[in-house]
This record gives sequence, structure tokens and C-alpha cells, in this order.
Amino acid sequence: MFRIGYDAKRLFNNFTGLGNYSRTLLKNLATFYPDNEYFLYSPRVAKGPETTFFLNSPLFSVHTPRRGSGAWWRTFSVKRELKRHKIQLFHGLSHEIPAGIRRIGIPTVVTMHDLAFRHYPHFYPLIDRHVYDIKFRDACRNADRIVAISESTKRDIMEFYRIPEEKIAVIYQSCHERFQQEKSQKTIDYVLKKYQLPSDYFLFVGSLSERKNPLAILQAMAQLPAALQLPLVIIGEGKAYKAKVWEYAQRHQLERKVLFIKPEYEDMPAIYQQADIFIYPSFYEGFGIPILEALFSETPVITSNISSLPEAAGPHSILVQPERPEEIAAGIEQILGDEAFRRNMITRGFQYAQRFQGDVLTDQMMELYEDVLSIDAVA
Repeated sequence: MFRIGYDAKRLFNNFTGLGNYSRTLLKNLATFYPDNEYFLYSPRVAKGPETTFFLNSPLFSVHTPRRGSGAWWRTFSVKRELKRHKIQLFHGLSHEIPAGIRRIGIPTVVTMHDLAFRHYPHFYPLIDRHVYDIKFRDACRNADRIVAISESTKRDIMEFYRIPEEKIAVIYQSCHERFQQEKSQKTIDYVLKKYQLPSDYFLFVGSLSERKNPLAILQAMAQLPAALQLPLVIIGEGKAYKAKVWEYAQRHQLERKVLFIKPEYEDMPAIYQQADIFIYPSFYEGFGIPILEALFSETPVITSNISSLPEAAGPHSILVQPERPEEIAAGIEQILGDEAFRRNMITRGFQYAQRFQGDVLTDQMMELYEDVLSIDAVA
């Protein structure tokens, strides 16, 4: 039995990619390795449906600062808590570990999701890039082992931070188990009515930003014959970019084809499962969990042919150049125009997704923990 500490800031306060990674990993660890003790350290805790499990389960011990700055506590003062709780291993779940933790003798693992700010600096403010670079570089250099969530991220860590390959383990991420459960038609019909959705539609899930590139979907739709211009359901936030998407839709008479919704998380699987095509033309991702959610939902995927996206989507999804909407349009025509091709995409994509099952990936993470702890014990 191990006493393992985690930087749980994103687990309790982020409800997109980084938070989903943290919650899925920790829930799987509790399921498959319930003999360990899991300590969660967060500068603050948001209580809600996605965090209730961690606040109520006896397997988790949640700790927040008693006073003062949460940011300072997370980076510096938390080390006192780790010593007091006799933590044997600390895992920074999102690019960071406490400063100077090596000096107190606690071995560390850090998960690196992506280095998007190095590839596309114009998407990030200068101060953010500077802070990210300092924190990420420090974590990579000082952690005992690094978890990269894709081979693409591993290559970036080696290139930008000159980290030796043997220090990095690629351990993919899974998605929430609810996306792996088939919904009844009655449930799907209820969700469609709840959000006033049609029975046929394209789907995009992700932040509304230049990097995620959902505008390219509308640009592709504008090239399609009217019969193939299914409505586009968009789930994501981003005020300025949303306005840009809406302006394009109006200019090309597509405003009736664009549906922005904010569904409850529990309704997401039904929305994925009913979609005709999931389209994700991002310019860069550390992995791309929405793609995995779509594959488990038996929905065909069109995504980009760069960064980690081919790893997430597999060989039976349609891969396109994200800056070429005409390739997205051609993919849509192929899927909607050839039912046998579409069914093969669904079947083979679902088979590919099985390699991302939670039990397999959790075993890999625990093997890494044991390896780090055994090396530390010998040292």
C-alpha cells in the first residue's frame, strides 16, 4: 500500500481537458487499486457533480491551505503538508510539481499534456508563455519520471527541453466510463428534446478558439450541397471566437445550421451517440479526449493529421489538413454518401478505442509508480 499525493487543482476547478484527465485517472486508480491512500492537494475546491465522488470517498483525503495565498501554498508551502502526511510519491497531474520538492526526498512524477504554446505562440499572451516555459521546464528537469500523454508530446519534451527519452513514459489517457455505455433510444430522444436538437447533425466539442479551429467546419459546410449541410452542434466556450463563427455563419446563410448548446455533462454521451459525424479540425492537441469519446460512442471521426490527433483517432478515422476546409468537406461527403464505408469507420474505430480502456492505462500508471518507488528505495 502506498501513500500517494496529487496536485488536484485541475481536478477540483477545471471541467474540461486537464480536469477530466485528473478525475478519470484518480477514479480509475481508486477502482483498480483501492488499497492505496490517495491525498489530493488543491488551493481551492469547487463542489459539484464532477467532484462529489472525491469529496465523499474514504479513499481520498482532500487538503487545502488553511490561510494565505493558494497559489503560494500550491507551489511552495504544500511541501510541509507532504512531509507531515508521509507521502511516498507525488504526482503533478498538469505540468507542475512543487518547487524544491527534490530537497525533501519525495520522489515525483509529472504529467505533461502538451507544449502547444511553443508551437503556436501567437495563441498565447507573452506573459503566459514565459510562465509556462519556466514551470514546464523546471518540472521536466526535476521530476523523477515524466508521463507524456502521447508520442507527439514526448517528442516535444525531448526537442524543446532536451530531456532524455528514457525519462519519459507515454501513457495515454482514457475518457469517462459514461461514454463507454450505450444509451437507449428513449434516453437519446429525451436529450434531443431537452436541447431542441435535430435527429441528424455534425458535432464539435471543445473550446472556441483559433487553435481548436471550429470555423473550418463551417467553411467546409459552405462547400457542400444543401442536402449534406447538416446542422452543426457546437459545445464549448469562447466569447470572441464564438462571435467570429457566428459572423461567418450569417455571412454565408448558415445561421440556421449552427446550434450552440451548454449541456449537462451527464447528457454528453447521448449527444455524441446520436451525431452523424464528430469533426475536430484542431491545429494542435496533446491528445484529444473528445475524439476518444466519439470513438467509444460509435460515431465516425474527421480530425487533423498533425500533432497527436492521428494517435487518438486511429487509422480508420478521416485525417485532414486543418487549414484545408475542402478536405473536411470531402470527408463529410464520403461518410454521408457511402453507408458501408461509414459502418466500417464506426466498427473499426470502436475496436481501436479499446486500447484506451481505463484498466489497461491504470495498470501502466501503477507500474510506473512502482518503478519510481523501487528506484528511490535502492538509492
